[in-house]
Amino acid sequence: MDILELRPVAEELFSKVRELSHDGVGVTRASYGEGESATASFLRDFALKHGLEVSADRAANLLFRLPDTCGEGQAVWCGSHLDSVPQGGNYDGLAGVIAGLFCLLAQKQSGTASRIPLQVIGFRGEESAWFGKAYMGSGALFGLLDADDLALEQRDSGESLASCMHNAGAEIEAISRQEALFDPLRVRAFLELHIEQGPVMVARKLPLAVVSGIRGNVRHNSIQCLGAAGHSGAVPRWLRRDAMFAVADLIMRLDEHWSVLLERGTDLVVTTGMVSTNTAEHAVSRIPSQVRFSFEVRSKSIDTLEAFYQLMRAECTAISRERQVRFEFDRRLLSKPATMDGQLCDLLSKVCTRQGTTFEVIASGAGHDASLFANAGIPSGMLFIRNQNGSHNPEEAMEMDDFMLGVQVLHETIRELS
Repeated sequence: MDILELRPVAEELFSKVRELSHDGVGVTRASYGEGESATASFLRDFALKHGLEVSADRAANLLFRLPDTCGEGQAVWCGSHLDSVPQGGNYDGLAGVIAGLFCLLAQKQSGTASRIPLQVIGFRGEESAWFGKAYMGSGALFGLLDADDLALEQRDSGESLASCMHNAGAEIEAISRQEALFDPLRVRAFLELHIEQGPVMVARKLPLAVVSGIRGNVRHNSIQCLGAAGHSGAVPRWLRRDAMFAVADLIMRLDEHWSVLLERGTDLVVTTGMVSTNTAEHAVSRIPSQVRFSFEVRSKSIDTLEAFYQLMRAECTAISRERQVRFEFDRRLLSKPATMDGQLCDLLSKVCTRQGTTFEVIASGAGHDASLFANAGIPSGMLFIRNQNGSHNPEEAMEMDDFMLGVQVLHETIRELS
C-alpha cells in the first residue's frame, strides 16, 4: 500500500488523543498518570482492532508488533513517548508512536513483513516535568533508576515514582534492583521520529531533518538561596542579606559567561525555568530571606557540561561571601549527550534524497529516549518533523503533510535495514 493513504487515519488519531487528554488549555498526559494511561489504552484498542499484537514490557511501556513476530532473534525498535508536559502540545512524543504504528500497518496491509521484525514502543515517563527526572520508562529498561530516583515525588500528588510505576504495572522490585529488563543485543537498531522542538526547521523551510546528536544536560530541580528577612525601607544595601538579589546576581553572571562561551563557538544553552520566594512570607515591603530556583545547562559536550557546572558552583561560593547568603543544592541530575549512529544518519539521508524531500542534518537541543539507546551502544537514529511554535506548549503546529513524509521515510528506512 501507499503509506500516504493513511493520512486520514493520522488526522483522526491525533484528534481523538487530543480530545481525551485535553485540559482546557493544551493536553496533559502525566507520566504514569491518567492522561498517559488513557492514551495508552486508546492506542492499544486501535492496534488490536487493526490486527496487531499489543503487550506491556516490564517497565509498563507499551509494545506493538505484527502477529507471530516475537521470536528470539533481533528486532528493529521504533517509537517515542506517550506523556506530555502540563498543558503541552499534542504532537510531542505521540507523533513518533503513531508513525511507528503506521509502519506496522503498512507492512501488515502489504502482506510483507520486514525481514528483521519491527517492534514499536510507546515509552511511559519521558518528560521530566512530573517527577523532576526524564527517561523513566526507557531508563528502567536499562536498569538506570536508583533508589533516589524511585523516591522522587509527583509534582501534584506527592506520590513516589515507585508507587506510580507499580500502579501502572511495572515490575518495581526488579527496577529497584537496577536489573536490565531486556537484552540490548536483540535490538538491531532504534529509530525515533519526533517533532523538532525549536524554530530551526521552520526558519529554514525544512519539512524533515536527520538528527546528528542529542544534547545532554546537568540540572538541579531546586536550589535554595538563604539570606535574612528585613523591612524593605529600614535595611540599607550594605547590611542586607537579600536572597533575591543574590539569585539575580548569579543569573546575570552565568549569562555573561554563557555569552563569552558562545563567542568562542561552544555549544551551550543555560536556563533557570523556576524562581520563587516563599509564598507564606513574601511581600512587597519585605526583603526575601529564601528563594528557590532551578538550574539547567545543556550541551553536546560532556566536558562543557561539567566545566559550566563547576563555574556555576564557583559563582555561588563567591556570591555567598559577597552578599552573606547561603546556597543549598538538591540532588544533581545528569543526562549524557548522545551521538546518533553514522550509518543510520546516512541511510535516513539517502531515503530523504531519494524521495525528493528537502532536509538537513541538525543536532537536537532537546533530550529524547533515543539518547539512552545510543549511549548503550545500540545503533540509533532520529528523524525530525517540522513543527511551528516550538514545543512544550499548546501551540505545537505540525503539518500533516510533513508528518506523512516523515512516516514514509521511516517506513523505507526500516525496510532497507532489513
